Amino acid sequence: MAIDYPPHYTSREVLLAISVRREIIGIEMTKQMRVAMLSYHTCPLAILGGKDTGGMNVYVRELTRHLGRLGVHVDVYTRSQDEHVPHIIHDLGYGNRVVHVPSGPELPLPREELAAHLPGFVKWVENFAKEKNLNYDLIHSHYWMSGLAARDLKKTWNIPIVHMFHTLGLMKNKIAGEGEHEGNYRIHGELEVLKIVDKVIASTLDELSQIQWLYEVKTENITVVPPGVDLNHFYPIPKDEAREYIEAEINDRLLLFVGRIEPLKGIDTLLQALARMKQTGVLDRHEICLPVIGGDASVSDEQMTVEMSRLQSMREELGLDDFVKFLGKKSQASLPYYYSAADILVMPSHYESFGLVALEAMACGTPVVASQVGGLNHLIEDGETGFLVPNQDSEALAEKLTILLDDHILHQRMGQKAVERAKQYAWDIIAPQILDVYNKIVTRS
Repeated sequence: MAIDYPPHYTSREVLLAISVRREIIGIEMTKQMRVAMLSYHTCPLAILGGKDTGGMNVYVRELTRHLGRLGVHVDVYTRSQDEHVPHIIHDLGYGNRVVHVPSGPELPLPREELAAHLPGFVKWVENFAKEKNLNYDLIHSHYWMSGLAARDLKKTWNIPIVHMFHTLGLMKNKIAGEGEHEGNYRIHGELEVLKIVDKVIASTLDELSQIQWLYEVKTENITVVPPGVDLNHFYPIPKDEAREYIEAEINDRLLLFVGRIEPLKGIDTLLQALARMKQTGVLDRHEICLPVIGGDASVSDEQMTVEMSRLQSMREELGLDDFVKFLGKKSQASLPYYYSAADILVMPSHYESFGLVALEAMACGTPVVASQVGGLNHLIEDGETGFLVPNQDSEALAEKLTILLDDHILHQRMGQKAVERAKQYAWDIIAPQILDVYNKIVTRS
């Protein structure tokens, strides 16, 4: 795209402006970098809150968009899960596209079955690139199955691989309950990925340490770059306007949960905390409501997931039917309204590699009360932008929620600081850091 510089600029000033622009963009303007982004098991355009949709979907989508703004061409390859969805979609701007790859039946499959369709996925991608005459500079893979696909594509393309795990199987297994453990197939897959990739991007220093400790590998090829947040999309909306949009009562105090409906998210701990607050009169004193965004709450009992059924039964047993509303999945477009309408975002997770939902809520001016785990330790400044509580401690969670609900001045101050904290993670800051990783690894190879 041509840039029109002010007419009073001298030649030297124009050259300086071009030099600065090149430095900001971080790429050679004479050559457009091409990246094959792999998100095998889940599509970045999927509606959030489903079994396999969450922070990783948002990350891939927003990184692709912001790399496009920096002049990078990205093709996101994901396995097709719906034969009625076009195989190629241009929804990410700047010529970047999502390519839905027919690999196995075009419908959602259990994760343990997905690996069997990786060879077909790789072959289709190879043929697509050949037919389109695409020559990529590198592969950026997400989650371990995409890493295995990247390994096979590298044999044909002979280009470097940048990988992100997003979650670690061995870390999940350390805190998983009965029946929630990841199978050995995933652990073996993650170890294989660590052997063959050229660079791993970790979200936090904690994740880097977990890879080194649990997988017993050296960390020279691991770089820490946190996820970003789109401040053009997530920003404080006046509470009355946000409440009107989501059809919430103006005088209610809203707690909010956003995420997948699975045991690791700790929603049962939140319900137990609310039960304590009910016993002490806090729920009635503040007219509290808890919308839970995620999963599918409208299906029949036979179709409902085990965890959703368990949580709905628990809500009834604890006498919280009047306070807790399961809303199901919501579009990304509606989330800023929910975050802005809420008084507190609650993240009682047992494990979070980063905690993107917390960052989005903070960008909307909403304090966060969360478990003291994983990336949430780094993101939330305890006592400044919210509170951190011990994992699975419903009493501590109830205490911090009550403090924040009772103290209007503290709540207001935390909300303001949350916005300032979120600005440090703007995609305009984070995307160039990722691009710098790309440039260094391409230059080295």
